Amino acid sequence: MMMALKKLWEGFQSKRAPVVSVLRLEGMIGGGGRFQRGLSLDAISRDIDAAFASNRVRAVALVINSPGGAPVQAELIRRRLVDLSTEKDIPLVAFCEDVAASGGYWLACAAPKIYAQEASIIGSIGVISAGFGAPGLLAKIGLERRVYSAGDQKSMLDPFQTEKPEDVTRLKALQAEIHEGFKKLVRDSRADRLTAPEDELFNGAFWTGSQARDLGLIDDIGELRQVMRQTYGDNVKFRSRRRRRGLMGRFGMASDAAAGTLIGDCIEAGLEALEARALWARFGR
Repeated sequence: MMMALKKLWEGFQSKRAPVVSVLRLEGMIGGGGRFQRGLSLDAISRDIDAAFASNRVRAVALVINSPGGAPVQAELIRRRLVDLSTEKDIPLVAFCEDVAASGGYWLACAAPKIYAQEASIIGSIGVISAGFGAPGLLAKIGLERRVYSAGDQKSMLDPFQTEKPEDVTRLKALQAEIHEGFKKLVRDSRADRLTAPEDELFNGAFWTGSQARDLGLIDDIGELRQVMRQTYGDNVKFRSRRRRRGLMGRFGMASDAAAGTLIGDCIEAGLEALEARALWARFGR
């Protein structure tokens, strides 16, 4: 009797429409400031778990639109996705939208198959650190800055001090180590599909989706619904997993903004928005 019921249930399940979980990975990667909610493992861990939760899920589609950010958070998210994919035996497929660059492409490498649009921006496989230097500004406006530290490297690259060559050398060494890890990830995930020399692929340049396909950085040009229907049939169902932001979040500000000093909060929010804008602007977005 139990065996018959089991077969009946399995037959019923097999006739039900397959499900593809759609997990959107959007925005700058990182913990975020007070006003920007970064794309981090902590912020999306519940959505990741939910994407793999149903026994009807046949695949998890990653929809990526990110100019990059913190490499550690990119790797934490990628690792969680790969681990769950292996544990649940549910394949990952990546779909790059406007931009999947730097850390955004790092996320795409979680999936064995990567698709993009012809005009998508793909690549930027490198490491960057940017800031401002204003060593004479405080003196001009009559301010004296006082810094006390234990450890002669604690004030390394202080923007209000004259840049030191040894600090730049140390920073470049750190960047080179992270860059090597990024290159290894791309080599391992794309294997023999890469068609260009490494000095071209890994120099920080970025390309359109069409160019990235020719270079082997993506597998093909394709849109999520089209590709998934070709794979799982026209009756496939899509279940979306997407972070929700409150009203203040839509304007790039957290709900605690009113708790601080209005002018200071506005300045901080503005600087964070400029940082995000500058990162997106590198890719014409």
